[in-house]
Amino acid sequence: MKIHSALLLVLTVFSASAIAADALPANHPAMDAKKPAQGAPTTQLPQKGKVISAIDVPNYTYLEVMQNMKTFWIAAPSVAVKKGDVVRFDQGMAMTNFQSKTLNRNFPSITFVGKAIVTKEKE
Repeated sequence: MKIHSALLLVLTVFSASAIAADALPANHPAMDAKKPAQGAPTTQLPQKGKVISAIDVPNYTYLEVMQNMKTFWIAAPSVAVKKGDVVRFDQGMAMTNFQSKTLNRNFPSITFVGKAIVTKEKE
């Protein structure tokens, strides 16, 4: 009886694993596949804007950007940029009432992005 129960348990686990694997959509990575490393480069930067002004500080660049006739601030890892450049950047994380100790300045709203790049695109 114990052998029968153990065999039944093994078959149940094996069947459940097979069903779970079959339930994944086509081209889905294996469930044991490693996730990309934190901070890995993004393949798509969906936001785009024209640089109005830029302030460099150690490790970051603060960018005032115009997008759809609205201006706002983003902070990105250091990037060589000048007024008039068009930049692409990710969605980032918005913060309100951010106090920059480095600049001794308060930003009513700023978005911290993981990456910003200068492009040759038109705004």
